[in-house]
Amino acid sequence: MKTVLCYGDSITWGYDAAGPSRHAYEDRWPSVLQAELGDGVLVIAEGLNGRTTAFDDNLAGADRNGARILPTVLTTHAPLDLVILFLGANDMKPWIHGNPVAAKQGIARLVSIIRGHDYPLGEDAPDILIVAPPAVCRTTNAEFKEMFAGGDEASKRLAPLYAALADEVGCGFFDAGSVAVTTPLDGVHLDAENTRAIGKALAPVVRVMLQAAEKENRNG
Repeated sequence: MKTVLCYGDSITWGYDAAGPSRHAYEDRWPSVLQAELGDGVLVIAEGLNGRTTAFDDNLAGADRNGARILPTVLTTHAPLDLVILFLGANDMKPWIHGNPVAAKQGIARLVSIIRGHDYPLGEDAPDILIVAPPAVCRTTNAEFKEMFAGGDEASKRLAPLYAALADEVGCGFFDAGSVAVTTPLDGVHLDAENTRAIGKALAPVVRVMLQAAEKENRNG
């Protein structure tokens, strides 16, 4: 049994702007990924609304700093074969930093944490797939418009920055914006069709990465 950890924010949690509510379990992208991969793989959805890559946001009762909570999550779900990092949209909030380069640096910090973590039972560090979120779009929702002021342009830079980082540090990369678009209801989240599309598109990427790791382990 292979284990895949999906470490993300409200897109991974399944926030539905139409409610607002939570998408049905079967519509969330990790659930779709699980269905596509089948019984030989366990997909764990670890999504938190408002989670950033590595920056504090004290406006909620949960710790939204992705770097601070990640070591606990890694130990909780070990052993792991693959970690999918799907973060960065909340970094576009101006009170976080609103800077795509800082988001890239946050992802780099998460990669470093995953590779340097002290896993139980001496397990090896898992492979890593970096996913760039779909770009923020314009919205007439007054609150979200202010929450992500400037995010529509800044977020467009995440995919090329993440792709370059993935090449630099030897991780997989996928641009979720290549198969999904955010809803104009709030400019940030996805409708059911688009979140399902991400799960379907990630399946072949994840499958190849898991197979490559298994082959490497056999040859090693």
